[in-house]
Amino acid sequence: MSFVPSLEVRGLAYAYPDGHQALFGVDLTVERGERVALLGPNGAGKTTLVLHLNGILTAGAGTVSVAGLPVEPSNLAGIRRRVGIVFQDPDDQLFMPTVREDVAFGPAASGVRGEELEAVVRRALAQVGMEEYADRPPHHLSFGQRRRVAVATVLAMEPEILVLDEPSSNLDPASRRELADILRSLNVTVLMVTHDLPYAMELCPRSVILSEGVIAADAPTGELLGDEELMRKHRLELPFGFDPAARPTRNPGAH
Repeated sequence: MSFVPSLEVRGLAYAYPDGHQALFGVDLTVERGERVALLGPNGAGKTTLVLHLNGILTAGAGTVSVAGLPVEPSNLAGIRRRVGIVFQDPDDQLFMPTVREDVAFGPAASGVRGEELEAVVRRALAQVGMEEYADRPPHHLSFGQRRRVAVATVLAMEPEILVLDEPSSNLDPASRRELADILRSLNVTVLMVTHDLPYAMELCPRSVILSEGVIAADAPTGELLGDEELMRKHRLELPFGFDPAARPTRNPGAH
């Protein structure tokens, strides 16, 4: 089973009911354990693609499979356990009175109980370094801490693939670094949607550019970011003074 890709998208095309065509035949394979950044300008179709991964959007042309399971109505419960989406705003994910209850919510809803549930919650909070905050109300935490708890709520479901929407947005430098360390430590496939190109460089050995509804490039991150013409063409801008060539990805051989 380990040879089945975490994610396989073939010929995915999608138009919204108002006629706006967001995707025009996307092909993307993400192997198990890979960390891939999904880059592209606003309006490129990144969110539309992500919403197909767990069946929030369906009825487009083409196919999407997660861990070998086709994304179709009969598989949605299983798919949603396998695809953990961490939204840009943690407050979209945290709604219970305490951190512990937020992290327990998904597993409890799928029937985990008692000591097993407690162990799942502890493990997920430990993975993001938030164990000692279990009894706190989420709204008493800093933004960076809330984002880490949002990641824990998804990890508690033991997903096959973690999809992160702009994970570094609104984080101060220390929180940004802490989250990067956490994401590097996880033994899970990662698809990271981001405008933060240095973060993509730091965390994802491979990047894909989605532009005008198609995959415009798919290559090692440093190679993509170093291609000035490609970057300019797709409205991607490196921060001033950032040189991808001078920053090899840490430990490029790692999966």
